Amino acid sequence: MSNLCKMSHSGAKKRRLDKNTQDNLYFDSYSDVTIHEEMIADTVRTNTYRMAILKNSKAIEGKVVLDVGAGTGVLSIFCVQAGARKVYAVEASSIADQAVRIVKLNKMEDRVDVIKGRLETIDLPEQVDVIVSEWMGYALLHESMLNSVIFARDKWLKPGGLILPCKAELYVAPINDLVVEDRLNFWSTVKDQYDVDMSCMSDFAKKCIMNKDITVNLVTVEDVLSHPSKFAELDLHTVTLEQLKSVRGQFHCECFGSSSVNALCVWFTVTFPSEEKPLVLSTSPFKPETHWKQAVLYLDEPVDVMQDTKVEGEINLFPSEESARHICIHVDYTIGNNKKNSKTFSIPDGYCETQS
Repeated sequence: MSNLCKMSHSGAKKRRLDKNTQDNLYFDSYSDVTIHEEMIADTVRTNTYRMAILKNSKAIEGKVVLDVGAGTGVLSIFCVQAGARKVYAVEASSIADQAVRIVKLNKMEDRVDVIKGRLETIDLPEQVDVIVSEWMGYALLHESMLNSVIFARDKWLKPGGLILPCKAELYVAPINDLVVEDRLNFWSTVKDQYDVDMSCMSDFAKKCIMNKDITVNLVTVEDVLSHPSKFAELDLHTVTLEQLKSVRGQFHCECFGSSSVNALCVWFTVTFPSEEKPLVLSTSPFKPETHWKQAVLYLDEPVDVMQDTKVEGEINLFPSEESARHICIHVDYTIGNNKKNSKTFSIPDGYCETQS
């Protein structure tokens, strides 16, 4: 899981953080109660995982499970409730100490081993039948734990083993963010209010607001201007670390009606296998709210559209040069008959992300 936490902003020149520094910042962010409170309180997230684990009880009963990035240990406890013989709950941050207490409180210490350490450095006494992990970050891959899940899969999972969730998909749609529209129009209203003309501030406001930040916001259904377009899919049984260096795909949308496109909205789903219908955890604006919200990418200029106006192009998600845990998103896009535009977005400076 993930959440943006504001840090003090330093004017220091950007530099690539070494991997240990990146990891330490990342794991430290999980040492506070707030992020875990937010994740457990996200009922869409937590209930979907609980249902997915219980629905796979036939595959889990009597088996060995590895929980990657176990946090408070809630998924490990769900696995014991589904009949797991043994769960190895691996957690690198100090929240592992609380997980030990929670496991003991639930009288499961004989079946859940909390291992405090980084997944890539710990040792397990046996191979596992199941991997469960809540690894997803903003826009799916920002500070996600997917690299660790892939490492665990390749080192510890038995052939034919179960991975929960087993698939992730990325979607995009054009939106009209009305709040941004109102903020840009604000400067033209000042004269009527105070008899001081500040309309020249509009261009400055546009540069500040429609910048290169990946903005994590709740997008309302009314703001979405087309059906979503799926542009990428990851199969957790086969995806490689090399493929995560560039997750890209084409998108094609057709607008519902007359409006103005001022941003693109990106979200994800993950799918859990099931003997019946697969379970899907969705962060779509068309579905109930989750703590992931949506990733909003503001265009440099709003573009007026009509019904059936095409919004199309290519999106590429790749790690930042400064920190491999941070995601950048490059978009090449064309709206209607306008010329092709390109823009690269990143999580703003002075922010870190926290995870489960």
